[in-house]
Amino acid sequence: MSREPPGQDEAPGGAGGGGGGEGERRAGPGQGGCYLALCARPVHFEKANPVNCVFFDEANKQVFAVRSGGATGVVVKGLEDRNPISFRMEDKGEVKCIKFSLGNKILAVQRTLKSVDFLNFIPDSPQLEYTQECKTKNANILGFCWTSSTEIVFITDQGIEFYQVLPEKRSLKLLKNQSINVNWYMYCPESSVILLSTTVLGNVLQPFYFKSGTMSKLSKFEIELPAAPKSSKLSLSERDIAMATIYGQLYVLYLRHHSRTSNSTGAEVVLYHLPREGTCKKTHILKLNRTGKFALNVVDNLVVVHHQDTETSVVFDIKLKGEFDGSATIHQFVLPPRSIQPYQIPVAGPASVTSQSPVPCKLYSSSWIVFQPDIIISASEGYLWSLQVKLEPVVNLLLDKGKLMDFLLQRKECKMVILSVCSQMLSEPERGSLSVIATVFDKLNHEYKKYLEAEQSYTMVVEAGLSRSNPPLKRPVRTQAVIDQSDMYTHVLSVFTDKKEAPHKFTIAVLMEYIRSLNQFQIAVQHYLYELVIKTLVQHNLFYMLHQFLQYHVLSDSKPLACLLLSLESIYPPAHQLSLDMLKRLSTANDEIVEVLLSKHQVLAALRFIRGIGGHDSISARKFLDAAKQAEDDMLFYTIFRFFEQRNQRLRGNPSFTPGEHCEEHVTFFKQVFGEQALMKPTTF
Repeated sequence: MSREPPGQDEAPGGAGGGGGGEGERRAGPGQGGCYLALCARPVHFEKANPVNCVFFDEANKQVFAVRSGGATGVVVKGLEDRNPISFRMEDKGEVKCIKFSLGNKILAVQRTLKSVDFLNFIPDSPQLEYTQECKTKNANILGFCWTSSTEIVFITDQGIEFYQVLPEKRSLKLLKNQSINVNWYMYCPESSVILLSTTVLGNVLQPFYFKSGTMSKLSKFEIELPAAPKSSKLSLSERDIAMATIYGQLYVLYLRHHSRTSNSTGAEVVLYHLPREGTCKKTHILKLNRTGKFALNVVDNLVVVHHQDTETSVVFDIKLKGEFDGSATIHQFVLPPRSIQPYQIPVAGPASVTSQSPVPCKLYSSSWIVFQPDIIISASEGYLWSLQVKLEPVVNLLLDKGKLMDFLLQRKECKMVILSVCSQMLSEPERGSLSVIATVFDKLNHEYKKYLEAEQSYTMVVEAGLSRSNPPLKRPVRTQAVIDQSDMYTHVLSVFTDKKEAPHKFTIAVLMEYIRSLNQFQIAVQHYLYELVIKTLVQHNLFYMLHQFLQYHVLSDSKPLACLLLSLESIYPPAHQLSLDMLKRLSTANDEIVEVLLSKHQVLAALRFIRGIGGHDSISARKFLDAAKQAEDDMLFYTIFRFFEQRNQRLRGNPSFTPGEHCEEHVTFFKQVFGEQALMKPTTF
């Protein structure tokens, strides 16, 4: 974690950089399945050389290229901002540290051990430098950190000084200072925490937290060194420490090159959980099972450990189960070691020259410097990348589907990969057993239920008018890990049943397994899943099974389901009665049942139902004739028309419709299609 401008020959190691020589290459990209990649659009800057010094600001994620102390130009580039900032400044000596405030409004430059210079980048503000010397006598400034757009912390070898910058007055106001002997410091911009290394050995760490003008001292803690040091000199290097937020919690990561237990070989990464309140505790140990030069990144809540000798990286997920040793959870790496995906550097220059093929980038180079959480800088080549995790290759590296799901569900961009895994496990050649499929469904529905419950709690609070509580309740965020029924239906289950590859018993078992899982988590099953089951049963003439599913309420009652059953009457006559029974169980009013049937063009079924309950003498003839005409089935229209003629004859002694029934257009239509002679004649006795 070099704070100095990375020179060409620098070879940082430890938690910060990936130094070391060219070791024997035991595993690499040749083995396939690279699950780490450098971002496609890196920041390109002028490479470090005797004239050009390069700096990185961890808070703004910006790289500064400073030529000749700034006299011949300073260029600032970041991953987010595509427009570089360029300016010149007077060469007042070697630049030790240079950073913009959050928002790029004020520039701070350290050139001496005693003071920091400031320059406003505010429109209509005079471009005049102003200086702040450190308050503590005989102290040397180790560096500084911006904690907001106008607040800055000086870290000296004798303590920290917290200032507010007043750009319009071109001065600084001391807010707070704290005396403490400091060996080195580290800043985590995501959590606004500065960590100071204190004591002779350097292994007692004192954190400070900064928020809107306040500085809070957190509990100090001690890093357990591998063995009792022989001499009383600095034993904990900043290269072996990193700070990062993992799953929303702040951790201090310590790269211990030798385990404390003599029978264990290889280095390990020890994680100390640093809460805002309470003591810092050792919570996780990541076993590397190898020695050498390492560097750490944190990407998508995964701890990535790069090993320079083998030019490979491994990942750890502290959410996955590990082995508890009484004080901490011990984790092995989740995936086998793999190299970062090969990267091609495009050749720069005039169009005539750029036809040359791109140059392969030297991965795990000794000029690489690593910053938290996910930054890799190659000073010698002039590139800044963010590291990314690719999930597709993971699918073929984690064969245990349960563990694979546990891993994928914690990743940010997981939805389409999870749905693809679900499709694969239902298809040849990777078809899984029902128990494996059930495990996967349960893991998905566990996440789904958690989200539904959070959403429900939020709605209840809002409806109760308590949403202005303190702190204000935030609406639950729907992450990609929430795979709901429509996702499963659209991308997995309907596709799976349409393919008709699997034996029908397996298909039905899979559908029922998903429904079983939803029921287990008390999630209301959507009717389209039941419809999928019914359609699959009907396709395979499994009417006895359908009858049983309905009889024993395996398929829950719903109006859409009842309508689907009605439409099956022609191929399975008992479906009619099953449907009506379901509608009655739903306490559906009779006229509503008729409306439902008519809306589905089940005109005869509606008529049969109304006759069954003895209401056929009072129903509207026009409503039924309208529905019959819309069905565009002449014989259906004829049947319905004749039924009402017979009803008229029975009730009034005349088959004709009265003017109050408003059926004139239907009589006209009947005559056009069947002729006037087809009309029923009055019967006289």
